[in-house]
Amino acid sequence: QVHLVESGGGLVQAGGTLKLSCKAPRTITSVFNGNAWGWYRQVPGKERELVAHISRFGEAIYADSVKGRFTISKDSTRKMVYLQISSLKSDDTADYYCNFAPPSHPLPWGKGTQVTDTS
Repeated sequence: QVHLVESGGGLVQAGGTLKLSCKAPRTITSVFNGNAWGWYRQVPGKERELVAHISRFGEAIYADSVKGRFTISKDSTRKMVYLQISSLKSDDTADYYCNFAPPSHPLPWGKGTQVTDTS
């Protein structure tokens, strides 16, 4: 059954703003709070790349390519993880996924949500 559901992607012009959401409906609270969570992105033919993650203590760390533009957050009550994207660039075009970080023992991957810079 579904473990992770990503949404919020779409077609956005360069410089635009987007907020992605990740819902973990089958993750109990203790597990949700006891893990670091991350947002990953992937383009065809390339490996999945971790672009942002937030620790169980609330520390956020970002890849250099997205620093200053992406913001990761979480809501334990709703069991959701968010990714706010600002100043969208062409290189941000990808399929975006959420999961534990690091993905050494990931939940089954969701279907992801597409983000496309239409320029």
